[in-house]
Amino acid sequence: MLSTGLPPGAVPKLERPGPLRDRVYEALLELITTRALQPGQHLVESELAGHLGVSRQPVREALQRLNTEGWVDLRPAQGAFVHEPTEEEADQLLTVRTLLEAEAARLAAAHADSAGIAALEELCAQGEQAVADDEVDTAVALNARFHTKVMELAGNTVLAELAAQVDRRVRWYYTPIARQRGHQSWIEHRGLIAAITERDEARATLLMREHTEHTRRSYHQRGR
Repeated sequence: MLSTGLPPGAVPKLERPGPLRDRVYEALLELITTRALQPGQHLVESELAGHLGVSRQPVREALQRLNTEGWVDLRPAQGAFVHEPTEEEADQLLTVRTLLEAEAARLAAAHADSAGIAALEELCAQGEQAVADDEVDTAVALNARFHTKVMELAGNTVLAELAAQVDRRVRWYYTPIARQRGHQSWIEHRGLIAAITERDEARATLLMREHTEHTRRSYHQRGR
């Protein structure tokens, strides 16, 4: 097996146009976020370049950028490795996520229209089906889209920008517990939709806070 250990079909296509180094960066970040590249995994420039069909230079530049952003660790005389987040790192980020998402839920309950609620219902139905089909990657992606939609319905640009800064890492932490959270996560989403539909700001805030706290606790309890 190659050091990068990429499963078949995991490598995303490099979308055009755009600078090659940016496209390689996005491709590697997606592989890390989805855990196709696991925390602690050795990243070999030549092998990654071969997978992506590019030279080593844009891969090197992407790895340096990912190191700056905390996704990759560059170790002297050893090379690049996917960062292994500490429990404290995960806890801090997921706690901030709870604060942002709870406020988004409150604002969504105040401002969401029928079209927005219908979009949440559709995403929830798709998520439930993904769980039923044991399509973990699809369920993770739909979970992210559901929360992004709630943020969109909140109508607060600054809040959305702050949430976007943590969204990738939320997906990173959610992926290993997605099967564990399973159908319960989507039951909680259904309750949230009901609160938003009823324009119950207090209940929407409470449900989202409980929902995100369940995810935080599940992450810390994983593998026990």
